Amino acid sequence: MKNRLRELREAAGWTQGALADRLDVSRQTVNALETGRYDPSLPLAFRIARLFGKPIEAIFDPDDATADVPSS
Repeated sequence: MKNRLRELREAAGWTQGALADRLDVSRQTVNALETGRYDPSLPLAFRIARLFGKPIEAIFDPDDATADVPSS
């Protein structure tokens, strides 16, 4: 899943460690999120969105493989 986490973190002037502390996760988790190696749980995605004051959709963008949802 693509995301703007690195961009938002850098704009806030935070290190990965500082963001990790604010989210109560490890710095390695923040790194994995930023590099796309890890998709956040829904509760973590909500915490990130609240922290930056943005809707989840403004931070996380599913890539083409996961964006296709069959219609009902």
